[in-house]
Amino acid sequence: MATIAFLLNGTPQRCNVSPDTSILTLLREHLAQTGTKEGCASGDCGACTVAIGELTADRQHFTSANACITPAHQLQGRHLVTVEGLSEKGHLHPAQEAMIECHGSQCGFCTPGIVMSLFTLHSDLTQRPAPLLQELSPERLEAALGGNLCRCTGYRPIRDAALRMNDTPYERPQWFDATLPASEGNTQTTDSLGTAPFFAQPTSLEELTQLRQASPQARLVAGGTDLWLESTQRLVPLDRLIDVSRVAELLTVEEATHENQRGWWIGAGVTYTQLEPLFEAHFPAFAHLLHRLGSQQVRNRGTLGGNIANASPIGDTPPVLLALGAQVVLASVNGERGLALEDFFLDYKKTALAADEVVSRIFIPQPTEGSQLRVWKLSKRREDDISALLGAFSYRIVQGSLRDVRIAFGGMAATPKRARAAEAALEGCIISAAASAEAFRAAQQALDHDFQPMSDVRGSQHYRQQAAKNLIERLYLSLSAPDHEVMLHAYAH
Repeated sequence: MATIAFLLNGTPQRCNVSPDTSILTLLREHLAQTGTKEGCASGDCGACTVAIGELTADRQHFTSANACITPAHQLQGRHLVTVEGLSEKGHLHPAQEAMIECHGSQCGFCTPGIVMSLFTLHSDLTQRPAPLLQELSPERLEAALGGNLCRCTGYRPIRDAALRMNDTPYERPQWFDATLPASEGNTQTTDSLGTAPFFAQPTSLEELTQLRQASPQARLVAGGTDLWLESTQRLVPLDRLIDVSRVAELLTVEEATHENQRGWWIGAGVTYTQLEPLFEAHFPAFAHLLHRLGSQQVRNRGTLGGNIANASPIGDTPPVLLALGAQVVLASVNGERGLALEDFFLDYKKTALAADEVVSRIFIPQPTEGSQLRVWKLSKRREDDISALLGAFSYRIVQGSLRDVRIAFGGMAATPKRARAAEAALEGCIISAAASAEAFRAAQQALDHDFQPMSDVRGSQHYRQQAAKNLIERLYLSLSAPDHEVMLHAYAH
């Protein structure tokens, strides 16, 4: 059993639960807090949304999370807020008041999750000098509510409620200032046969690698946004876990300014939400992709290292990282070794990781002068959906010709993979020349040599092959008419 000390709506709690207990199970089955509902049990609907508070810069910062796929042990030393805790002395939270006034709820099943998403939005924006309505852009509102589905009401009254939250006066309840419990060691060891439940929550890379060497059969968990589906969807026991979410070295972003190495070292445990400012400043196309990677709840928990180590052929970030020439560093008790990311993926769900190694950090090179990045994701839904196909294109335009062309796709092979034959067809292509169309047609045909995609529920082999060729066509049209948008932007406000 794992011991967890945390605050629940300002009240200290101490619980002993199995390693694979989710926050949702902890609330409903151990603490009898049933306001949080289970909808999909896969992080797609948002009915189970809760807020997790952490002390940063002398204030509590709350982020939304899907309770169904968030490990309960990650509450250690944190503040969990649920819909039961929002009212104070009989007064509802502004998010609740606005949902009532705007008729934003019908059956009410999804409402607690929606209210909690609005709570985190309200908490974040009202702690800034600017009024809420000035801060709440359509993009920000869509991001906050993009992970919450409602089958009854429709979204207009919910959107209206979000915009009216500021009309209700609000005083922070006393539990906002409650003292967070001190973080405690939370490691358990297995028996000599390796059959007992095992859980560990290391705080340093040295401790993590030692645990990894001693228990190579244990599963590593960071955000849990993919791993926890094995428990909720496949009913696989996750009773041998090493939680890497507290390893200090995995939580940093450092800029490399050496003459021969300029770029950013990103710890494997850094979340997508934490990466947004860096990508907005230096890789806008990558930042835009993050808007379509899961939901806000998923981005608050999911990590870049987890998306790489998971080795899914349809992971969103690996193709972009391949196009950018990223490197990955693997750590063990024997030290670290680095390799190009393209050498990390070996086959379907198979990587270069040894049994005693962990992904510790990722290096993204600084864009060279004149380099450009384009990323296009195809999926059935605009957001909160897995890719059927994702193409990433990196290149420079030097005196009107394409240079340093790197093209990578997800969903086209057993691993995220570069399209080397297509790259070769476009390298040196003069954009304005009449022959450029022929070069792009050659690149499209080269995809038949680069990939033999599989057929599955998200797309047939023919669809994927044609869609990839269409993305190359889109690149050609975008370069030929740079002042015109070839295809509707995913966030066309």
